[in-house]
Amino acid sequence: MNIGFKKFGCTDGEAAIISLFEDRLQTPNSDVNTILEYAKNKGSFLGKFGEIYNFVRTIDGKTQDMVLVGLGKEETIDGEKIRRAIGKALKRAAELKNKKVFMRLIDTDKVELNLVVKAMVEGAGLSSYKFNKYKSEKNDDKDQKEFEFSLGSPNIDDIKALDVDKFIEEAKVLVETTILARDLVNEPANTIYPETLAEEAVKAGVKYGFETEVLEKEQICDLKMDAFLSVARGSKKKPRLIVMRYFGDNQNKNNILGLVGKGLTYDSGGYSLKPNDGMVTMKSDMGGAAAVIGAISAISKLKLKINVIAVVAACENMVSGKAYKPGDIIGSMAGKTIEVLNTDAEGRLTLADAVTYIIRKENVTEVIDLATLTGAALVALGTTTTAVVTNKDSFYEELVKASKVSGEKVWQLPAFDDYKKMIKSDIADLKNIGGRNAGTITAGLFIGEFVEDKPWLHLDIAGTAWTDAADDYSIKGGTGAGVRTLYELAKARA
Repeated sequence: MNIGFKKFGCTDGEAAIISLFEDRLQTPNSDVNTILEYAKNKGSFLGKFGEIYNFVRTIDGKTQDMVLVGLGKEETIDGEKIRRAIGKALKRAAELKNKKVFMRLIDTDKVELNLVVKAMVEGAGLSSYKFNKYKSEKNDDKDQKEFEFSLGSPNIDDIKALDVDKFIEEAKVLVETTILARDLVNEPANTIYPETLAEEAVKAGVKYGFETEVLEKEQICDLKMDAFLSVARGSKKKPRLIVMRYFGDNQNKNNILGLVGKGLTYDSGGYSLKPNDGMVTMKSDMGGAAAVIGAISAISKLKLKINVIAVVAACENMVSGKAYKPGDIIGSMAGKTIEVLNTDAEGRLTLADAVTYIIRKENVTEVIDLATLTGAALVALGTTTTAVVTNKDSFYEELVKASKVSGEKVWQLPAFDDYKKMIKSDIADLKNIGGRNAGTITAGLFIGEFVEDKPWLHLDIAGTAWTDAADDYSIKGGTGAGVRTLYELAKARA
């Protein structure tokens, strides 16, 4: 993304974006204020959150599009509203076929200036994302060119103490690594499967500076990861265990944050077969894997003083004569036996072994797992909020603080012992579904049976990792949910 502070002036852009508060509807420019008064009197633009108004002006012999976007009342402003407003305004500028865009820095004391800068850059960068590599014809040349942005302010003296370029660079990395996650999710399953997902992780490690190790099927068998291997059994594509390591704090080598991402590169449901409509988007069932790859890429690129290891158990859940079946009893790396009641509850099986591996073999001290795990999460929280199950409330509070910076909403679900009874089997140690009720909770608590008393957060991103409709700074498809929140949690610790 081509963006800088004062890279070019307001009148040098093909378009200028000005963000305005409902209760402070004015700018330093008298010509713009005249238009504002006209629009206000007509009721066309009042500065309410998300309102867009555009017009053409000529100044100093140059003609440009002016895009005004409402921020609502100033007392309600936060980073996520800034991202959404800038994203919406940038999309309007793109509709007007502009590629060189000036954005006036939002002037407010309700949000720290560094967070204003980051949110504006993230909103602009993420909203300009496209996934069109498989289109043979591109009817609009904006599909082939990158936007050029300049972030500027008439109050330059007020921000001399802030290293604007530093925060622009941080935001650019977060945009880039979120887009990495989006791309991985949006790729079809005939392009991204366990072997190629591992190759992409290796490429990311080389580019962003972390170590990657890929374990193949024989090594996975040696580790006795029977739950993971059971899910992988039905596919001709061999599974991969992807291990990514970043050590940024050599003084605390024994303190390691573990990230585990669900890596189902395609999920047919197995013998508990999904309907066709339910299978179309199942290339996205590795959204957790994409998120942890993106997060460790950002953490490593920005050289945070923290140690992080990320693990992905990558496989496909398919139907064949070798596939596991409802009613099977399978093992696990932890030694616990599992009664399989539904082969479409496969993600938690792969995560169980991945969590055991990251604790026992990589010696992490805390675990966060991310997974597009349950349809029940969408029923409970829709597509705006990630469901969280945890065994340590203080760990969850760290996540909440990080989510407030990233704008990615989270909500803690209860984890009472009563729910754990629902996953106990009559003929094995555990069963892989707890019944119709409390599906998101029991799925999370199933994974919790393998965390060995380590502080643990389970993030069910089934509703947030994919969107069926474009919003202010996303397109239809993968959202990259989790990348920025995990980064902000790691940054707060670093």
